[in-house]
Amino acid sequence: MDSPTCPPDEPEADQSAALTVGDPHLHRTRLLARECATCIFKPGNPMHLEPGRLKEMVTEACGHAGYIVCHSTLPNAGSPIPPAVCRGFADRYRTWQLQVMQQLWGFVEIEPPEPDSTRTHE
Repeated sequence: MDSPTCPPDEPEADQSAALTVGDPHLHRTRLLARECATCIFKPGNPMHLEPGRLKEMVTEACGHAGYIVCHSTLPNAGSPIPPAVCRGFADRYRTWQLQVMQQLWGFVEIEPPEPDSTRTHE
């Protein structure tokens, strides 16, 4: 099944705060092997996002980096693993950036952190 593509001509976000999802030793892009326990794409809104926030995040990702960094791998989440591409996003959206990453470097799949190893953000 083909994943949807991001809509064209979305405004770009500030790139100054970008996190790297590249593994400097393996020269591949880190991608979660499965959705984390509180993935923003799971039914029931486990991260308690405000109405419309998920759509806003997807729109921003499609107009910027081409992916969303998993919230459970962000440095301020206390993650024991470095930033990685959100599996929920990667499974649902086929952006040109993710396609390039796959073709040029490939992905290294990493297990998401255990739910109790990170703090929950709202």
